[in-house]
Amino acid sequence: MGFLEVAVKNARMTITALLFFLVAGALAYISIPKEAEPDVQVGVVYVSLHLQGISPEDAERLLVRPVETRIKNIKGIDTFTSNAYQGGGNVVIQFEPDADMSTALQDIRSKVDDAKQEFPDGTDEPSVNEVNISEFPILVVTL
Repeated sequence: MGFLEVAVKNARMTITALLFFLVAGALAYISIPKEAEPDVQVGVVYVSLHLQGISPEDAERLLVRPVETRIKNIKGIDTFTSNAYQGGGNVVIQFEPDADMSTALQDIRSKVDDAKQEFPDGTDEPSVNEVNISEFPILVVTL
């Protein structure tokens, strides 16, 4: 006797099981917390470095590398990428999912402050920002 034959012969049991699963699913759906704009932690820190008129090659050598050499030993870093461009550079640091972001952000800021000593005169104050998904729009409509 197959599964379908048992289900057809025991119609009450089949309907009872169906109702049980429907009620359990409805209760599970109701109990799941919902937010219109949840605060999602992505574990990414963005460091921006600017110096008016600097070439991409010099930006890499004078701005980006000093930051890279100091941050590479911070605990919890998964990966980091750097870009140098005309007028500056940036470093994007991605942390492991279980990393403590408040401590990591403090560590990044202190390492960037240490690296500032090697920056050329006239370099703008570096900005260190944690990427927060809630700061970005969910939907953009263009007419």
